[in-house]
Amino acid sequence: MLQRLAVKLRRIRELLAFKNNRNAQVHVREGHNILDEYVQIAPTDQNALDIFKGEWSSRLPGRWKDLEAGAISLFDDARIVWAAEQLGGFNGQRILELGPLEAGHTYMLESLGAESILAIEANTRAYLKCLVVKEILGLNRSRFVLGDFISFLRQNEAPFDVCLASGVLYHMQNPCELIQLISQTSKKIILWTHYYDQKFIQTKARVAEKFSSHLKKNHNGFEHAVYKYSYGDALNWTGFCGGGVSHSYWMSRDDILACLRFFDFQDLKIGFEDPDHQNGPSFCVIGIRGE
Repeated sequence: MLQRLAVKLRRIRELLAFKNNRNAQVHVREGHNILDEYVQIAPTDQNALDIFKGEWSSRLPGRWKDLEAGAISLFDDARIVWAAEQLGGFNGQRILELGPLEAGHTYMLESLGAESILAIEANTRAYLKCLVVKEILGLNRSRFVLGDFISFLRQNEAPFDVCLASGVLYHMQNPCELIQLISQTSKKIILWTHYYDQKFIQTKARVAEKFSSHLKKNHNGFEHAVYKYSYGDALNWTGFCGGGVSHSYWMSRDDILACLRFFDFQDLKIGFEDPDHQNGPSFCVIGIRGE
């Protein structure tokens, strides 16, 4: 009797599982027609770019410049050329790139002779865009990996010659920790970032309204302040290229430089200072760790 009952119960569970699975499949089909994902014309580079139509930030370089993507010249960026000049070039260098966005700087690093580039991207759409660019431009010394670079840096033991951290520091929850982790991984740092300066930020209402509070912090003995920045409506854009939380913390210019020195980046060179940048004051810093 009990055996027969067990068999019936098993059959009921199987029927319910089948029904639930069927309902899930129907739900997927109701929300999206998979045939919309097929391309019905001959292969072109533009087809690949159009997977993310309206989401691109960068304009492609050279013979690809007429392809429709974004408008910013990240594939021909004077900051990377300047950094190469300050550091004696990138020939034979193993480079760690944090947040490659759309592989613009990655392309430049390869073009300038880097031996290898490991580029870590946490935004899944940005990661896939990097793979599209890698295929179109034929990058062959760059590897793109998907994940959180803070988690990577906390456990990484492999040394790099240079770390490129462009446009990421001001997206951090703990920007000071990022600088410390880079100092444990690379002898040289290329840092481009926005920073907090109340005098300049108050002149731009659109930027000023995103700041709500500041905190005093101590990270491994380094005393500093951070300023909370909320992304707001920017989170509604599929091309969003900020951090993985609804807010981040900015540091002041003086604290950034002091933090770099605290974690042994003694030889600092500053360029591309722009206190009137539309998204907040910014600058580029090259740092080399002491021996």
